[in-house]
Amino acid sequence: MPGDDILKPLFSVLAVALTLLAFYPYLRGILRGTVRPHVFSWVIWGLTTAVVFLAQLQAGGGVGAWPIGISGGITLFIAAVAWRRRADVTITRLDWMFFALALAALPVWIATADPAWAVVLLTTVDLLGFGPTFRKAYALPHSESVGFYGLFLARNLLVVLALEQYSVATALFPAAVAAACALLMALIAWRRRAVPV
Repeated sequence: MPGDDILKPLFSVLAVALTLLAFYPYLRGILRGTVRPHVFSWVIWGLTTAVVFLAQLQAGGGVGAWPIGISGGITLFIAAVAWRRRADVTITRLDWMFFALALAALPVWIATADPAWAVVLLTTVDLLGFGPTFRKAYALPHSESVGFYGLFLARNLLVVLALEQYSVATALFPAAVAAACALLMALIAWRRRAVPV
């Protein structure tokens, strides 16, 4: 379509801006000591996001892949800062399982020579990571930030719009994460009406 050459980079820049806007308060909270993230979870999310970025690049995602790459870098940076600040470093068997699944995406990609299989595996791992958050949001809906997930919903929709090629390898991850954010926001809104502050 005419104008796509201009719009796709614009969508990508907007997605990067939303990524930075979403992560800034979280990182500031870590530095102030008010947020203590689970280091291993952030390592897993950083690895999965970085590998999805590489798969998107190989599959022709172009400028639409860059917000995912930047997000992966920031996520790994958050893991490093959290480690340095001695945040939550407890590691469970389930954490190790997620880590192994994230690492398994690389041999799957190499064995199949198709980045789509790696993206399917990594998207599954990432979505499973939402499970504890959904459980927590159901029980304690006022403990989650709707705005944070709203920014990531918008960011991932912009990523999809910015992609230069559409395929499972390029679009599945951002579309699935956007859907998970929308569902989580709906759950929080519903539960907040049922559970007073």
